[in-house]
Amino acid sequence: MNREQLVDLPAVVDVPTAAQVLGLSKTAAYELIRCGRWPTPVFRLGKLIRIPTAPLLTLLGIESGPGPEQQEKRALL
Repeated sequence: MNREQLVDLPAVVDVPTAAQVLGLSKTAAYELIRCGRWPTPVFRLGKLIRIPTAPLLTLLGIESGPGPEQQEKRALL
């Protein structure tokens, strides 16, 4: 995923998307979550597992707001 795709993610994502963001397999991501070693907060709603996007982006050193290109495009509109 490029920076623009990352900052366009919704506020929370499913485990396969979070795994893709971090360059992990889906299986590895679920295993890290299961054993409590996933590096960001995890929301569990029954069987549903969601990962907040902002901490993922912070982990990658990316601001969660739009980048300079996005801000320029919006300013022109």
